[in-house]
Amino acid sequence: MSEWTQPLGALTAADSGAFGGKATGLGELIAGEIPVPAGFAVSTAAFDSFMEQGGLRARVDALLAELDPDDIAAVHAAAQQIALEMRRDAVPAALRSEVVQRYGALAQHAGESAPPVAVRSSARGEDSAEATFAGQQETFLWERGADGVCEAIRGCWISLYSPPAITYRARLAATGEASAMGVVVQLMVDAEISGVMFTCSPVTGDPSVVAINAAWGLGLGVVGGDVTPDEYVVSKVTRELLRSTIASKDFEYLPDPGGRGTARVPVPRERRSEPCLAAEQLVALVELGRRVEGHFGSRQDVEWAIARRGAFPESLHVLQARPVTATGVAGSEAIADRAGKSALALVMGLYGVKDDDLPPVSGS
Repeated sequence: MSEWTQPLGALTAADSGAFGGKATGLGELIAGEIPVPAGFAVSTAAFDSFMEQGGLRARVDALLAELDPDDIAAVHAAAQQIALEMRRDAVPAALRSEVVQRYGALAQHAGESAPPVAVRSSARGEDSAEATFAGQQETFLWERGADGVCEAIRGCWISLYSPPAITYRARLAATGEASAMGVVVQLMVDAEISGVMFTCSPVTGDPSVVAINAAWGLGLGVVGGDVTPDEYVVSKVTRELLRSTIASKDFEYLPDPGGRGTARVPVPRERRSEPCLAAEQLVALVELGRRVEGHFGSRQDVEWAIARRGAFPESLHVLQARPVTATGVAGSEAIADRAGKSALALVMGLYGVKDDDLPPVSGS
């Protein structure tokens, strides 16, 4: 068994310390027979090896020592210098060799010589029930080739020292545990529709409903907050659509025509105000959300995508799932404070996007 890489399906929750919460959460989903794109995980031990070689960790620790998290300019300067230091050191040769083998296996599985993959951070504790820092680390979409994957892995490692991540950990300062980063590499889903789904109301915490946000294309626009998605609230019990808000979805993210990365492109005018999801798709998403919730035994925040090719529902995939860490059930005052806020505002709040940064919802 490799210390540095493992297929996602080989991981369980017990491996979270070695591979990070996102990776082991995907392993658990696979064990629960939830449709998840094939992939592999890079361990925190690989990150540790990278940081120890050439005294890199000591140099980074020196830059962070005595850093005032409230000094924004100093935090940004430290993050830039750390990124420079981390780009100077090579990815360990042994890890690169394993990535070549794992990526080759994914290529064989996909039937392509250089299939596009998503490379996502999986920081220790990132997707735990106690964590509130989802979205602080990097994700790289539509990467191709083992060399590109290795550079994206390094980019995920670097993002552990982004200004928001540095500030968050400095203010938390509770565990005394060294930061560690695992990484997930998964085959890309060429999404026609994507979004997020809460298996409870993000406004009230009501467990009898599923709240779904959906937009055209890849999920970057929804998670990043620059595309206003459609919103649906569906009964878990009757599968009845209780409420919907259809937005004008002016842009979508698609694979870049160059073959790597993504592009933000205008949605054809006649399609902008069309509902993303039909009744059949809503029912399938609710069923999928119930299965994810049942497997983990807790309310879940699920990122999903429907592939452009293939028959539905086989084209529906779960990209990640994590426990719901914030809803409006903390008390009557909290619920009252959230009154009038859309599910979008509450979902985006979990990703660090403020209400003032959100575009207005249009449609009805």
